[in-house]
Amino acid sequence: MTQNQLQQFAQFASRIRLKTLKIITRACAGHIGSDFSIVDILTVLYNDILKFNAKQPNWLDRDRFILSKGHACACLYAILAEKGFFPKSWLDKFYLPGGLLPGHATHTVPGIEVSTGALGHGLPIACGMSLAAKLDRKKWRVFCLISDGELDEGSTWEALLFAPHHQLDNLTIIIDYNKIQALGKNDKVLNLEPLVDKLRAFNWQVREIDGHNFNEIKSALIIAPVKTDSPSCIIANTIKGKGVSFMEDKLEWHYKTPNDKKFEKAVKELKTQNSKLKTTT
Repeated sequence: MTQNQLQQFAQFASRIRLKTLKIITRACAGHIGSDFSIVDILTVLYNDILKFNAKQPNWLDRDRFILSKGHACACLYAILAEKGFFPKSWLDKFYLPGGLLPGHATHTVPGIEVSTGALGHGLPIACGMSLAAKLDRKKWRVFCLISDGELDEGSTWEALLFAPHHQLDNLTIIIDYNKIQALGKNDKVLNLEPLVDKLRAFNWQVREIDGHNFNEIKSALIIAPVKTDSPSCIIANTIKGKGVSFMEDKLEWHYKTPNDKKFEKAVKELKTQNSKLKTTT
């Protein structure tokens, strides 16, 4: 990836974090820590990987993306608006009465494939889509981003067995491994380790990356499928609340929304980061 592209990605991600911060604060609802941990992954997906047509969201040959952790939809809405799936003005009423953008990813929104957020549903649906594409001999691919907390769900592990059995090499999952779920740290709630070994034992092709490093994200996504007839899994090590110092790796920002003082502090941090990025281009 060129230095210019890296700068473009970083600036795009900074804008999305700022917009996400604003709409969640306005609504006084959302899951900002969960949003911020996946912004960099979505930045690469929507700028360099996914095949889509924003003017025709149901284009038959599009790649399918499922945000299984649908409670982290604010940043995805911001990206879809940026890409032209719907007017940016819709963001102003995110999670508010009369608005068109519910608090969980919802299929009525252009660019959202399925309604998610009841955790453990996204990957099974992604498997079904992938199998349908295989049977119909279609070339489109399926990408599914799941939370590490969803690995506590039995339906997720059923899907993890299903995909290799059916040789779904058109399926790539990304695990947002920020290591914090709703009630605490993963290793205290339900330890997942050794995660890489478990997934490989299930016959997945696994790659572990820094989920905030654009080069590593792109490299992992672009080589999938790693092996013919095998699904691919990217374990993205991320930081909950990435981008705002007082939110990073803090459980409370799974739920909290900023008050006026915290909002201004977060805005200042994000704008300062963006200004530094612009001066280096």
